[in-house]
Amino acid sequence: MAHDVVEFIMKNNRMNIVLVIAAAAALAVATGTWWLSRSTEVVPTPDYTSVEIKRGDITATVSATGTLNPMKTVQVGSQVSGAVQHLYADFNDRVEKGQAIAQIDPALFHAKLAEAQADVASAKAGLEKAAVGVRDTQRELDRQKQLFGKKLVAENILDAARFAHESAQVERQLRQAAVAQAEAVLKREEVNLAYTTIYAPIDGVVISRDVDVGQTVAASLQAPTLFTIANDLTHMQVDAEVDEAFIGQVQEGQAVSFTVFAYPGERFDGRVVQVRLQPKVESGVVKYNTVIEVDNTAGLLKPGMTANVSIQVEQRSDVLQVPGSTLRFVPDWPAAELAALRRSLAPGEQLLWVAEGKRLRPVKVSSGVIGDRMVEVQSDELKEGMLVATPEKRETARKRRFGISFF
Repeated sequence: MAHDVVEFIMKNNRMNIVLVIAAAAALAVATGTWWLSRSTEVVPTPDYTSVEIKRGDITATVSATGTLNPMKTVQVGSQVSGAVQHLYADFNDRVEKGQAIAQIDPALFHAKLAEAQADVASAKAGLEKAAVGVRDTQRELDRQKQLFGKKLVAENILDAARFAHESAQVERQLRQAAVAQAEAVLKREEVNLAYTTIYAPIDGVVISRDVDVGQTVAASLQAPTLFTIANDLTHMQVDAEVDEAFIGQVQEGQAVSFTVFAYPGERFDGRVVQVRLQPKVESGVVKYNTVIEVDNTAGLLKPGMTANVSIQVEQRSDVLQVPGSTLRFVPDWPAAELAALRRSLAPGEQLLWVAEGKRLRPVKVSSGVIGDRMVEVQSDELKEGMLVATPEKRETARKRRFGISFF
């Protein structure tokens, strides 16, 4: 009897344990289902953030891209054709005005000069012979005149002597012209021979050499370029192309800062010296060449470098300024109220939203100088340090409220 009771109690306990386990499993499933449906939710971020109104200096700039060039560049060519016999200058060499930098083979020009000298001598000899003929015919004419005066010769003989004398005079004039022509040819050959030696036209640095010894240069159509010489690389210029939309703000004397790819962490200074009137059209966009003078005493800048230019077209000191995005901010207000506010704005006015706790108050402002990131604002209601609203990109964050995720 006692054994049966014990067995019955044990059976009941096993059933209870099974029921408890089953209930626990059901609870776990229900909890997991609720967890999956509630473990994440979308938490919206605010639609604006606040920034302070600051006081300070602001500069408006015009950006452009340009190329560094020497202030003065001369392309040295050859006036005559021939083979390059010697080169006395190379890349990066400093040369002085009048210094010989190349030699064209002069042998052919020496021969032509000798030929021209011989032609001059021959022409002068012909002139002397013509002069003798003039003197001879003059004597004959004088003799025939005397005989004709004594009635010893006929008039036709006197006329023949006179004609011979006039012919001799004309022949002498022809010989004089031949001498002048031969002397001109001689001068030309002397000049051509002198052109076989190439001299530096200015003081400077050789930045390009386009020939080698033995190479033949042909100057029949145009003077071939042998060297390119830059006058002074301690003073250079940036040739910047400014868009027509901004060229009206650019004037001579304005300060300029620029960077080059070779020295990304360094800024260089210059000033505008010329705004050229000739337009340049690229892909339908009209641009104007702006020349910027640059000091290159340190020698870091080199011809051909690309310069990213910022021209300072306007500057103000000690003014209130805000990020430009604050003037684009529009709060989540009723459309009718916003429309009424916009209608009340005077020409040139904009709305700035001052943050007062959780409340936004519109303030009418006028904008002044527009810098790279900041904009000058003017209003009697604004003070330094006030908070104004600026738009913030609306994002959603899927945020786990509680619990532990195993996935």
